[in-house]
Amino acid sequence: MKKFFILTFIFISFFTSAYKKPDVYEIDAQKNAYTHNNMGLIYVNEKCYYAAIQEFKIAISLNPNTQATAVYYNNLGEVYLTIGYPEYALDCFERAIKQFSLNFKYYKNLAKTYKQLGTLDNKIQEYSNKTNPLNQVMLGVLYAEKGDKKRAIIILDNFIMSEPDLIITPAVKNYIRELLK
Repeated sequence: MKKFFILTFIFISFFTSAYKKPDVYEIDAQKNAYTHNNMGLIYVNEKCYYAAIQEFKIAISLNPNTQATAVYYNNLGEVYLTIGYPEYALDCFERAIKQFSLNFKYYKNLAKTYKQLGTLDNKIQEYSNKTNPLNQVMLGVLYAEKGDKKRAIIILDNFIMSEPDLIITPAVKNYIRELLK
């Protein structure tokens, strides 16, 4: 009987004890990538571009294949444009568009890069292919960068008429309004 009480006491004390597993810190690559991207933006504001480039590269390597990666590539490309390396920016903007093709800012940055590289005419020929409707967006932005605003507005307006439900369409409408001013 004594053994029964002792075992019962041990059993009850085991379940009513305040034992808790210690908290475990999880390393989350996406969260860290977001943090490195934000650090890169801080460095850009401070005009410390080399550090910003490194932070954006770390963010990309921590989170390589998501929609957020497109933002990191775009930020990296903007820094490269700022410091005068459009050939490096070109790769960044192309990758940003490949990761997420529905952000209009990426198209504008890519067109600026093509203009700085002097390849606008070649790219206009390349994007004249109408198999992908988003090629019309790029083509319109390229014509706007070239200075042919009338043709740019016509192409972008055709895009809006053919693809009214895409996420990018309101940004294209705003861009047309900017071109009309």
